[in-house]
Amino acid sequence: MHVRTSWLMLFAAVLALPALRWLPGEPTAKAVPTQDTAKALSKETEETVKVDSTLPAYQPVSGISGNLNAVGSDTLSNLMTEWGRGFNALYPNVKFQSESKGSGTAPPALIAGTAQLGPMSRDMKPSEVDDFEGKFGYKPTQIRVAIDSLAIYVNKDNPIEKLSLPQVDAIFGKQRKAQYPKNVASWGDLGLTGDWATRPISLYGRNSASGTYGFVKEHILKNGDFKDTVKEQAGSAAVVLGVTDDKSGIGYSGIGYRSAGVRPVPISIDDKSEPVAVSPSNVYGGKYPITRFLYIYVNKAPNRPLDPLVKEFITYVLSQSGQQGVLKDGYFPLPSAKAAEDLQKIK
Repeated sequence: MHVRTSWLMLFAAVLALPALRWLPGEPTAKAVPTQDTAKALSKETEETVKVDSTLPAYQPVSGISGNLNAVGSDTLSNLMTEWGRGFNALYPNVKFQSESKGSGTAPPALIAGTAQLGPMSRDMKPSEVDDFEGKFGYKPTQIRVAIDSLAIYVNKDNPIEKLSLPQVDAIFGKQRKAQYPKNVASWGDLGLTGDWATRPISLYGRNSASGTYGFVKEHILKNGDFKDTVKEQAGSAAVVLGVTDDKSGIGYSGIGYRSAGVRPVPISIDDKSEPVAVSPSNVYGGKYPITRFLYIYVNKAPNRPLDPLVKEFITYVLSQSGQQGVLKDGYFPLPSAKAAEDLQKIK
């Protein structure tokens, strides 16, 4: 498969590292939440995956208390809650609060000082970095906290077997900047027959405050515009629920929001490439074409220590305990090498 985008080349290099310790067949924890089986991997793609054993074990310290506020990504909403719960169990004098209205809300909250943590499912835009730097005189610090595969979901009863990125662009985008030869408005336009041939496609997506919206716009629509017929949802779970309830539906969301009512479609780079399913081996091997890091941004002045409360939270997130939460929530844990690099940023 030929990789033609810089962000995918990044993951091919980063995620194929031996330190990831993806261990097929080893009897270990799987990416299944405890509350329900909604995020369980399907029988076809289920593989065992474990947290990197060389990640540091978290060691609690004394004197940690106060209010810790997070504002930002909806994709990270459940993870922030999970991390907050685990952190609070270690530090009962910490009051943790998280608001998840979209990645676009993180930079203003960090700039205003109403949040110490800015979870985002995309990189900050240059304009957002400029606004932050204009206020503080230095750039925000980006911490990678998990790996997510963006899934293109269809209803579980939809027989579509694969999609290419240009087709996804033609489904959701107005301009078809990925050069697919025709607009795609019905399932018949994608080759389905019988009752599906004339069935219109129902589009579900996120609003413009969402980092996932921005990621799809940049990497799939090539910065083109979304169609006006996209039903914009306030949260990732709502996108998946919409497709669950709509047999003709299609939507995009993080793999951590997978449910029994939807199916992630295997994706290819183009019409000449083999489709790739969402699976740990494909994600960690850099093969799945729409993979991304999830981030937490913090305000750390150069040559000055980070606030101890914020530092300990990030240290917890990048520990074995924190990355177990990533696994539990249906995402993919970081390799120890990448966690170690980002731990250096907060020292």
